[in-house]
Amino acid sequence: MYIRRARKEDLDGINKLLHEVLLIHHKGRPDLFKADTKKYSDEELLEIIEDDAKPIFVGVDENEHVLGYAFCLFQQHKEDNILTDIKTLYIDDLCVEQEKRGMHIGRQLYEYVLTFAKEQGCYNVTLNVWSCNQNALKFYETCGLVPQKIGMEKIL
Repeated sequence: MYIRRARKEDLDGINKLLHEVLLIHHKGRPDLFKADTKKYSDEELLEIIEDDAKPIFVGVDENEHVLGYAFCLFQQHKEDNILTDIKTLYIDDLCVEQEKRGMHIGRQLYEYVLTFAKEQGCYNVTLNVWSCNQNALKFYETCGLVPQKIGMEKIL
């Protein structure tokens, strides 16, 4: 496997993984996540793929089959009243093809993102994970991530 920036030719593979992620979230929180839909239209995905402020990295095999991806987004709070002006790379979504999980593809994608963030002068890498996704929580903990903030809710 090798990792590179996503290209328009990766659209089908990315869409397959986006569906897998949505299904995990829908099963964990059907009150919040719809089933059988897409996070992004194909047009939106193609725009994101071309946007340097929102890099998508894909892990592909020798046949260019997408095995996993990491959607990222640069964040910075310039001239904010309370937050410092650090540059953050936020991982919006990280997914590995279900059949390929446990083969360290996710770890390789994560490490690639860390290296990229350092090269871009970022102070940190952040992400959010749903508490219903215990496998993702465990994975991120093994990668050395620690809670930065905790979102809480009361369903009425």
